[in-house]
Amino acid sequence: MEGLARRIFDGTCAEGDALDVPELTAELDVSHSGLREAIKVLTTKGLVGARRRRGAFVRPRDDWNLLDADVLRWTLAAGAPTDFFADMLELRRSIEPAAASLAAEHRSEQDLAALDAAVDAMRAAGDDPVLGVRSDASFHTALLAASCNRFFAQMRRVIIPVLIERDRRVHLAGTPEDPVGVHAVVVERVRERDVDGAYMATLELLDVAMREHP
Repeated sequence: MEGLARRIFDGTCAEGDALDVPELTAELDVSHSGLREAIKVLTTKGLVGARRRRGAFVRPRDDWNLLDADVLRWTLAAGAPTDFFADMLELRRSIEPAAASLAAEHRSEQDLAALDAAVDAMRAAGDDPVLGVRSDASFHTALLAASCNRFFAQMRRVIIPVLIERDRRVHLAGTPEDPVGVHAVVVERVRERDVDGAYMATLELLDVAMREHP
């Protein structure tokens, strides 16, 4: 499956192309049944479709399920374009401030401890990009979980992989702002149970991310 997916994402098998099963079986060094199974799985992810008498073909990118963990991983590995990250920031602006408001209302001491630990890790990371990226991912995972909303909490599966890659690019470009202050404000608003304040502080945090966008 990985080999066929890479061919689709790098354009070797372009949108609309029919998948030549015998040829791909030889090139990918897989069995006929193995390739058929891979095509079946990629069909469930929106990458591949099938037509009568035409067989399997690559579907348009707009049909690919970006909420699927594998599709998201392959997109990032293939070198997602800048507008992909801009789209994710827009999605985050519709989710994370609302999650922060719910966190201010429902947070537990354990939630606060996780948020505090993430901010402390950011502070300790200094200019270390690996630790900085890791602590940022921990913070946003903890914030979504603190909402006590199972759907917001599950959004980490979509948001966090893209956030990690975006942070990595920002660090490579040498453009990150000091993250501690804006994240710490969000935690304080959540701690104070300031529902509106947590919402606005998270919007400000995401505005900073938008300014840093590589």
